[in-house]
Amino acid sequence: MDLQNFLAAIAVVINGLPQGLLALTFGFAAFPTALAFLVGCGGMLFFGQVAPISFQAESIVMAGTMGCDREERLNIVFYTGIAMSVIGGIGLLQPTIDFIGPAILNGMMAGVGITLAKVGVDMTKEDVKVGAVSVFCAVVTYFISKNLVYTIVISVFISTFASFFLTKKKFIGNADEKVSERLTYERLIVLKLKCNYNIVRSVLAMITLQIGGNIAYASITGNLAKTATNVDYVTLYSGIGDAISAFFGGGPVEAIISGTAVAPDPIVAGAAMMLIMAAILFAKLLPKIAKYVPSQTIAGFLLVLGAIVVFPVNIEAGFAEGSVTTSVTAIVTATTDPFLGMLAGIAVRYLSLVF
Repeated sequence: MDLQNFLAAIAVVINGLPQGLLALTFGFAAFPTALAFLVGCGGMLFFGQVAPISFQAESIVMAGTMGCDREERLNIVFYTGIAMSVIGGIGLLQPTIDFIGPAILNGMMAGVGITLAKVGVDMTKEDVKVGAVSVFCAVVTYFISKNLVYTIVISVFISTFASFFLTKKKFIGNADEKVSERLTYERLIVLKLKCNYNIVRSVLAMITLQIGGNIAYASITGNLAKTATNVDYVTLYSGIGDAISAFFGGGPVEAIISGTAVAPDPIVAGAAMMLIMAAILFAKLLPKIAKYVPSQTIAGFLLVLGAIVVFPVNIEAGFAEGSVTTSVTAIVTATTDPFLGMLAGIAVRYLSLVF
């Protein structure tokens, strides 16, 4: 494999590891998540797509915060994966997006940006010293480089190094959880399926989030690779990956803005990235890394991603289509979830047409 392809793959792996640690803090197991990466690799090669899948902060945070416990979170990811597989498999994604419209879609993504930033702030409050170092490094690095890979690598590395001297203790994703409790999940355990009001509402919220994320992230990756991306194909293999991962205790793995797109062969680089990530997860190295890396090290990246990258771009694009609809959608999304945000946006758009 070309050296540039390999380096691009490694860079995206480094980008994904801290977000994998974020998934651990919500109870998602690393070992079964490797299955999703294998599915993604196979789907990417089979369909000839340049858009890989990996840990995505937005989906992790959404599933993690909406589920009341670990079992609910896994059911939310599982049912969402099944639904997204169907949507992608029968090619419903583009018609769905056409119905929602750009104002509502961008409003939802802007609202998610606010949610990401809030999680970053909340994490900083949990450990002010480590969180502050992470935020400072992330903001400075991003404004200097305008590169999210450099932002997450530098902020996580420096804040981890700082935490060693400031606290001199081990962590396991969340400092309040015991190592034994986390490692218990690192095997294949079949999910106990359940359904209640919160799960149904959360699945609808995750579906709307992933529709927007898949279109935005897969399209951006395709533009970087200077090739067309079939979002329905990406949705199909990411949905199957999610369902298989969650069924055995793993977390969500979605479309991302991937640096492998700028490699000489983006398909080879993307496939290599997912295979490397799968190997790390199968070897159970991620939980071992989590012993030494506090979850607050990713606070700066979440703040930059939400407040500086995701929110401004989407709110501006939404305002160009309809400021009131976009504003209401973003606010309701940020204070509740994307599904209710979408409904609020549709209602406002309808009322504006009637009156």
